Amino acid sequence: MELKPGDVAPAFTLPDTDGTMVSSTDFPGKPFVVYFYPKDDTPGCTTEACQFTDNISQFEFLGVPVLGISTRRRTGPSPTNTGCASVC
Repeated sequence: MELKPGDVAPAFTLPDTDGTMVSSTDFPGKPFVVYFYPKDDTPGCTTEACQFTDNISQFEFLGVPVLGISTRRRTGPSPTNTGCASVC
C-alpha cells in the first residue's frame, strides 16, 4: 500500500519499546508522523531516527507526535529508545 503526504493512515496498534500498545486511534483527528525503518540499532535506523530526534522540538511545538515503526524489533533494552511503535 502506498501512502502520500496527507493520506489517512491505515489503522494500526503496535507495542512500543515498553510494551505499551500504541494505536493510530490514540491520535483522533490530529496529525502525526510515521516513519518506517528496517531494524532497531542499525545504521539505517539510527540515521533516520537522528533526523527526527534532531528536530523533535519543532514537532513538539506543533503538537505532532513522531512514531517509528519496524517489523524487526531488537530484543532487550534499546539504548536509542526506538522500537516497533516508538513515540518521540
